[in-house]
Amino acid sequence: QSSSSTSSIRVVPLGAGQDVGRSCVVVSLGGRTVMFDCGMHMGYQDERRFPDFTHLAKATPMDQVIDAVIITHFHLDHCGALPYFTEMVGFSGPVFMTHPTKAICPILLEDYRKISVERRGLTDFYTSKNIQDCMDKVRAVHLHETVYVGDDMEVKAYYAGHVLGAAMFYVRVGEESVVYTGDYNMTPDRHLGAASIDKLRPDLLITETTYGTTIRDSKRQRERDLLKRIHECVKGGGKVLIPVFALGRAQELCILVESYWQRMNLKVPVYFSQGLTQKANFYYRLFIGWTNQKIKQTFAERNMFDFKHIKPFERSMADKPGPMVLFATPGMLHAGLSLDVFKKWAGDERNMVIIPGYCVVGTVGNKLLAGRRQQTRIEVEKGQSIDVKCKIRYLSFSAHADAKGILQLVRQLEPRNIMLVHGEKSKMQTLKQKIMSEFRIPCYDPPNGTSIEIRTRQSVLVHLSKSLLEQQFYRNTPFDTPAHEYRAAGQPGTQIFGQQHAQPVSGVLVMRGDEPPRVLNADDAAEELGVCAHQVRVEVSFDLPCAQGRVSSSEAMDTSHASTSSTSQPGGGSASSNVEDDDLFPGFHFDLDRPAYTTTSTDTSLLHTLSVELTQWMFPVPVHVDEEQNQIHIRSICLEVEEDVRLKMGWNHEDQLAADQCLSVVRDVCIRRYPELDLLHDQDVLYPEAHLDTCSDPSIASSSASSSSSSTTSTTTGILPDRLETETSTGSEHSGKRKR
Repeated sequence: QSSSSTSSIRVVPLGAGQDVGRSCVVVSLGGRTVMFDCGMHMGYQDERRFPDFTHLAKATPMDQVIDAVIITHFHLDHCGALPYFTEMVGFSGPVFMTHPTKAICPILLEDYRKISVERRGLTDFYTSKNIQDCMDKVRAVHLHETVYVGDDMEVKAYYAGHVLGAAMFYVRVGEESVVYTGDYNMTPDRHLGAASIDKLRPDLLITETTYGTTIRDSKRQRERDLLKRIHECVKGGGKVLIPVFALGRAQELCILVESYWQRMNLKVPVYFSQGLTQKANFYYRLFIGWTNQKIKQTFAERNMFDFKHIKPFERSMADKPGPMVLFATPGMLHAGLSLDVFKKWAGDERNMVIIPGYCVVGTVGNKLLAGRRQQTRIEVEKGQSIDVKCKIRYLSFSAHADAKGILQLVRQLEPRNIMLVHGEKSKMQTLKQKIMSEFRIPCYDPPNGTSIEIRTRQSVLVHLSKSLLEQQFYRNTPFDTPAHEYRAAGQPGTQIFGQQHAQPVSGVLVMRGDEPPRVLNADDAAEELGVCAHQVRVEVSFDLPCAQGRVSSSEAMDTSHASTSSTSQPGGGSASSNVEDDDLFPGFHFDLDRPAYTTTSTDTSLLHTLSVELTQWMFPVPVHVDEEQNQIHIRSICLEVEEDVRLKMGWNHEDQLAADQCLSVVRDVCIRRYPELDLLHDQDVLYPEAHLDTCSDPSIASSSASSSSSSTTSTTTGILPDRLETETSTGSEHSGKRKR
């Protein structure tokens, strides 16, 4: 039995809580603590650029607080603070990421370090040696590979799209589980596939919400708009700057522009950052298995990343006159080549900056988007402002899931709780309300530094007795499946039960001292506890049409054929046009898939007809006929025909499913045999007799009103019942009703 210490999942976002950037979410489950991502914030150049790790522990070593760190992909807002945490804060535990992420991370971390330390003069920053020591702690994982931390924590990666090597991670400790998405894309693009994950049904889903309130328009339309704007700008003599990150959108847009230049035979030069070509070709060749199917199929014949029209860029080319197109890093204009070129080109009205993705608050890219409708003056670096006269355009080619994609992931995973991160506060609130109203799932969006606790289900491990399982499989056959489906399945009873008809196991939970809990069937439990088992038996009876109103055998056959041929029913069956079955028997399901009743034998007695029909439709349960007593026996069910004028039926409560099916067959036969039953619509509905077989043990009889040694019965007549009711009493009026 789960202990109280593992009855909840505790989550605290150190970054990306109601914010975009600095992703870092700490989750405690099952006695283990995991840190998902460890990123930096591109909008800050002070101590706020890294997560505040003092929320975890001020004096305690991090190895005693965190069991593992998981990095979803190589973008700096997800991995930029990792060397700081491992080498400067002090964490020596395992760090998990995919193989492409492990290969690309140190390159981007080193570039970030050079810009921060060597160009901006920041102190209290990690060194190149710190980056190397940090990467030595990384354990690379394959997709769908399950790795373990200790004996109880499972970690598994799933394909996330977004960028090369991006993964969603599933973590399970005992019976508690969480899925952390990182950044993901639910639609494929020109070089990567769509995110894919199993139906895991985790206790908690932590999902990004960068575009949580956006539903993107057609991708083809966006591509046409991009190419049109680029072509118009260079045709007018202007320069086009497209800030991108080194891997991901750069390759996507370069493939698009390359194919357009080839098709239009354009001569305007196109460039991207020096070294980007070599990096892209090397990593995409090394990890070709992470690309989409088209790239894989054509890679051997033609490398999609060997561009003919796109050449490496040198800084001196920024002053070159004439039109050109430049893909420059980084993507948010917060530093590097893209920011340097922007400063030079921003003052010319002919030029254009196209921002293809999300920009974090505080970056130059975000400032440009905020004032793009008018020429403005913005601060590009501390103490430096410039006039912006060039055109600013925003065309979203970001590889993040939009609102539609996020909801699609929720439907696929079926989580019990959802937490939103990596998004703007106002947009999170809108998406949160949408999720709670549509899925009825608890949804959370805590700010940074705020801890939330999510209650999880506790389960008890019990032992089921062999006799209970046998009873479940062989006594509770699922009678709601038509017999032809059983026959088509080959081994009907077991196969249908196991694959299509999951049923709850009904038994008695027995707990003794320190022994493991057990679930037994009623007979075994009664024997073990030394008490008598009780049996509830239901009996029902009704009158058939009187003798003078009964048709002859031949007339019955003719009437049956005449009445059943008038209205066709789905599945090849048919029903009488002058009998409203649902009005006659509203409590029972009428099997329209059952073919119309026909008689091929000269013996048309009701007993014989019922035995033929029940043998067919109660399959595979055996049907026994006692012609001397005019009775049919099916398990505990006893069906008796009294000289074709009265029909009685009784069964034990444990065979209720079988009785429901049997009643459906009996009703079908009677309606077809006696079409005049439609004259009985207004008669009172029959309530069945109920008998309670009890023991004489006074201690048992006094324990419950339903275990009295006396029982009450009622006898009424009419047609088949619309509901069954069992009734017992102990001298005072007490009844329990169960409607079917």
